[in-house]
Amino acid sequence: MSMTNSFTQRVLHVVKSIASGKTMSYQQVAELAGNPKAYRAVGNILSKNYNAEIPCHRVIRSNGNLGNYNRGNEKKLLLLEQEKQKY
Repeated sequence: MSMTNSFTQRVLHVVKSIASGKTMSYQQVAELAGNPKAYRAVGNILSKNYNAEIPCHRVIRSNGNLGNYNRGNEKKLLLLEQEKQKY
C-alpha cells in the first residue's frame, strides 16, 4: 500500500469515528491521521468521498466556518443542524 493510500485510509478512519452531533477540524483530522500539516490533503480526500458511512459533513475549518462539502454547503449545514437537534 502506498503512503498516500495509507494516509487516505487513516483520514477516512478518523472521520468515521466522529460522533453524531460533534465536529472536528481538517487540521485535527490531519493530526490524528499522522500528518499535522496535511490538512489541505484531508479536504482533498474528503471532497472525493461519497461513502455515506464516512460523515465528511462533520469536518469543518479551524476557524469554525463550514468549509466545503461535495454535496453542497447547504446540505452540510442542514445535516449538522439535524444532528445537533437530536441531543
